[in-house]
Amino acid sequence: MVSPHWGVRILAVLPHGLSAMRPSPSRILLLLAALLLAGCASVQVSGPAASAMPSDPALAAAAALAREQAGLSGQARADGAREIERLLATVDDQALAQGAAALPQGDPLYGFAGRALLARNLPLPRPFDLTALWNAHAGNRPAADRDGYRPPLRLAVLLPLSGNLATAAAPVRDGLLAGYYGERRQRPEVQFYDTTGTPAGANAAYQRAIGEGADYVLGPLGRDEVAAVLQNPALLRVPVLALNRAGDEAPTGSFSFAMAPEDDGIAAADYLLARNVRRVLVLNGADDNARRSVDAFRRQFEAGGGTVSDMLVVTGETPPDMTEALRNAMLKQDGAEAVFLGLRGAQARAIAPQLAAAGYATRPRVGTSQLYGSGSSEDDVALDGIVFPTERWIATGVPGLPMASSVAAGLPTARGPAARLFAFGYDAWMITAFMERLVGDANAELRGATGTLRIDGFGNVLRTPAWATFSGGHVVPLGGTGG
Repeated sequence: MVSPHWGVRILAVLPHGLSAMRPSPSRILLLLAALLLAGCASVQVSGPAASAMPSDPALAAAAALAREQAGLSGQARADGAREIERLLATVDDQALAQGAAALPQGDPLYGFAGRALLARNLPLPRPFDLTALWNAHAGNRPAADRDGYRPPLRLAVLLPLSGNLATAAAPVRDGLLAGYYGERRQRPEVQFYDTTGTPAGANAAYQRAIGEGADYVLGPLGRDEVAAVLQNPALLRVPVLALNRAGDEAPTGSFSFAMAPEDDGIAAADYLLARNVRRVLVLNGADDNARRSVDAFRRQFEAGGGTVSDMLVVTGETPPDMTEALRNAMLKQDGAEAVFLGLRGAQARAIAPQLAAAGYATRPRVGTSQLYGSGSSEDDVALDGIVFPTERWIATGVPGLPMASSVAAGLPTARGPAARLFAFGYDAWMITAFMERLVGDANAELRGATGTLRIDGFGNVLRTPAWATFSGGHVVPLGGTGG
């Protein structure tokens, strides 16, 4: 039974012997209710594109490869997608827009062409081919409000509320509840299911959720959990918004929203390309997050016509003196015009003075969200001038939520690095409530807490972050840089 006061219940679903529990409302929820302001996201829509098909050999080659994608899997499919993206990157804006508009409904190239248009901030000629699938699942819901608000009736949230991932799940849960209780219109019944952070637990939670009548599933969170739930698309009986990526494409009937290292790398590449930077020195921190962000940066940057002129590996929290190598990377013929720092905060603070000594102080230096401040302006002053992607809520605030500093004062799960996950949870709720508008309107977007949110033709939520830099050791937002 649902608590009449909170409208939310939490179910612990274990891989062996399913059991349920109903804790009383926690102090966390009380704090959220006290902090929240009324409000909801706005949806902004831009105009249509042109519709004549030019004769372009790169588009023709990309179309041929796209037709072959359906018969590929694994690495061959991923390689094919990369080659399609590379070909489309050589097509100018007008030819790409005209070519996309001329593609018939259901053409396999449209998803790729549309994603390339979105990356260039160009409008789509029509929605991606996701609307029919979505409508098949939404027939019992009340009609959408004028702003596109049409939440599910029974929302199941799959999170690792126990186990190794529980610490990450807590701010996601609280951010989601912040959005839920901040909405004054009719809300769905919400049930939380504990996945225990394991693939078996995630599968058990999903099966129980749909067995108990959920018409929409949000989660799971861990990469292995997501892979387990999405590995057999035939078993997906209701739409899923997974909170991580299990690959480049979400299976039919599901969607994917992630705060992945790859997203930081892609955002950094787009940031530099938009500023006509074409040669970059990459500093690779060598851990898993660094590798993933650097690999994504390199693919995106090279697809946009850029070149990684040098890559230096930075090891340890206090790396050795690399000033000479950094200087050589800039001074050689066709040397670096800018730097991408795929580094943790401590590594970046150690290497930043060396970058200045090597002559990069006046050149663009872009990092990842891992640079978010240590909390000590004395330490972070070393990062002054370095740009990094951040959450719109943290940088400038969003309608419907108190400022990040205000929430953090009363809620531990919104402090420090956890604030990113809190914003992520908030946006997961907003996507759930506005998904129909995102899939049905060619150029709909949500101004979320993590950035500007759109959806591509493969079911992935695309996030344009806000941007910030350091000044006097303090994080300050950059205006006019997205998000």
